[in-house]
Amino acid sequence: MHDDGWQLQDAKARFSEFIDRALNDGPQTVTRHGRPVAVLVSLETWQRMETEGPSLKDWLRAAPLQGVDLARSRSRARRGKLP
Repeated sequence: MHDDGWQLQDAKARFSEFIDRALNDGPQTVTRHGRPVAVLVSLETWQRMETEGPSLKDWLRAAPLQGVDLARSRSRARRGKLP
């Protein structure tokens, strides 16, 4: 497995190996310009992730800030000292 992930061009050029590594070694990270941008997982892993735990929607509904008004003040004036 690539410790820092697969550079996008390497993943494209060695796609069969990329797939094999996801199947045999676990999730494979893809980087673009040195930054992680995607992860390839096996279908089995994906299906397990889909069925385990709450959905994102359920997770957000259970968030501790539910019902808290986070609206930004429309006031242009802000109090405080500038350095």
